[in-house]
Amino acid sequence: MFSNVLLEHFHNPHNAGELPGATSVAEVTNPICGDVLRLSARIEKGRIAEARFQAQGCTAAIAAGSVLTDLLAGKALAAAGRLTPEDISQALGGLPPATFHAAQLCADAVAALLKNV
Repeated sequence: MFSNVLLEHFHNPHNAGELPGATSVAEVTNPICGDVLRLSARIEKGRIAEARFQAQGCTAAIAAGSVLTDLLAGKALAAAGRLTPEDISQALGGLPPATFHAAQLCADAVAALLKNV
């Protein structure tokens, strides 16, 4: 059901936890399944210098939060804003339709994060 990439991000999430010195923070919730994603970033000179996440939810939500922080690292704000749920799903080796909501949650978190800049 899940790709090896997704399972690796779930078992060994990248950039999990609080981000001291974050310059922007957003928290989004999927009201249907209850997944919660908190995304924090330190932005320097129009780029995301560092990003961290905290997630409560399904396997896919945790893995998606992990891969999202990898995708955001070093990106210009405009490029970060162009990340789509499909980009996140592809980075995880493809999400099954039943768990695609995790990628959408990440895209929503990025949009909210960029509004707080």
